[in-house]
Amino acid sequence: MPFATVAEVKSVLENRMGLKVHNVVRQTRWRPTWFVQAERDGAPFNVVVRGERADTQVFPLRHEVKFHQILQDNGIPVPKIHGYLDELDAVVLDMVPGKPDFGGVADADRHVIVDEYLQVMARIHKLDKKPFIDAGIFRGPTPQDSSTVGHWHMEKLFRDKKRWPDPFMEFCLGWLHRNPPQSRGRETPVIWDTGQFHHHNGHLVTILDLEFGHVGDPMMDLAIWRMRDTLIPFGDFKKLYARYEELSGIEVDIEAIKRHHFGGCIGNQLMFGPAVMEPIPETDLMNNMQWDSETNLHATEALAEFLDIELPTVEMPEPRRTRQDKAFTHMVSSLKNANSEDYLLQHDLRLVFRMARHLKRANEIGDALAVADLDDIHKVTGKRPASWSEGDEQLEQFVLADAKTGKYDEQLVWLFHRRNLRVHMQLGPEGSSMVKHYQTQRFD
Repeated sequence: MPFATVAEVKSVLENRMGLKVHNVVRQTRWRPTWFVQAERDGAPFNVVVRGERADTQVFPLRHEVKFHQILQDNGIPVPKIHGYLDELDAVVLDMVPGKPDFGGVADADRHVIVDEYLQVMARIHKLDKKPFIDAGIFRGPTPQDSSTVGHWHMEKLFRDKKRWPDPFMEFCLGWLHRNPPQSRGRETPVIWDTGQFHHHNGHLVTILDLEFGHVGDPMMDLAIWRMRDTLIPFGDFKKLYARYEELSGIEVDIEAIKRHHFGGCIGNQLMFGPAVMEPIPETDLMNNMQWDSETNLHATEALAEFLDIELPTVEMPEPRRTRQDKAFTHMVSSLKNANSEDYLLQHDLRLVFRMARHLKRANEIGDALAVADLDDIHKVTGKRPASWSEGDEQLEQFVLADAKTGKYDEQLVWLFHRRNLRVHMQLGPEGSSMVKHYQTQRFD
């Protein structure tokens, strides 16, 4: 459903909660969120209204709210819940101060904040899981299933929407089924999408974004964090894991974390791959494409480290000349210079600008990269497809035939890493933020 308008959010808050609303600003992101400046009974009452995702959903918003509420009831620092708005299918939360990153933050302060986050994580993992289970929070049928229940849930969501060949995901899922993480019975409340919090004046204020919260293997929380570290530096994970052991009394299981990390790396493609193939008006297409591409590269890098093999590189082709070059250049320039006083329209223009740059770059090098992909398929499978679409179908069949044995794992890591690099090359022009890649910390 389309995002609610600012006027609709204002009206519901005033009628349902008795607020005097002064200002409503929608966050220009992929999830419907509004920042509201208001007052109640003459006192400031600033809140965040957080809605349901539009084009993908791991757990329903009401599930997230239940998980959030139990943490709140147990004294975990989370934004206070003020109620659920059925009219908007949204939850109302305290607006908390602070920032989510460490730009301009001294290293000493960062160490304190990250340690406080670790303390909160350890507290969550020590909570009694019964209230979560009684509330219907997602979990596996047995404690031994805690390590895979989340990954197989993501796979199910992907398969429910899959309408096209996706040989890379089939390869990754086949590998994960043969090499699943083992929890050894560990089962606690977990955040899963870790590393999201606000800090202020040198201290943690609150943890945020609990939409992936469920009952699972606590090692999941130590794994997913690694990918967010590519954008927000949290520190040396060897040291962070040692500190976690000290705080929690739970032994860090590196082998389980390695497999959880790989499962997390393919999570974006499992979630957003369908939205990329069949976007709706609310889909932030280029954001989803960049997320998928970046973490797909993390996945092949993780497998290469696990299998102890060296990853290949690819050549950047020379841009071809076409009759459409001038039109592409003019379109990109026009969108770059387009401005609007309406911040939502300006955001939409920025998204279209990024799509135009991607299409321009694909026009320049896409055909050459597609030919190179077909050459690689020929090297691995012994057959050369006639087109990219035939190549995807043929490669998926090859992958599925090898899924239970993994005989061709090394060759397929080589092939898929090269394919992933080529996808990344086409997201935007050379040197742009869209084509930069940041590797996760290695386990060795």
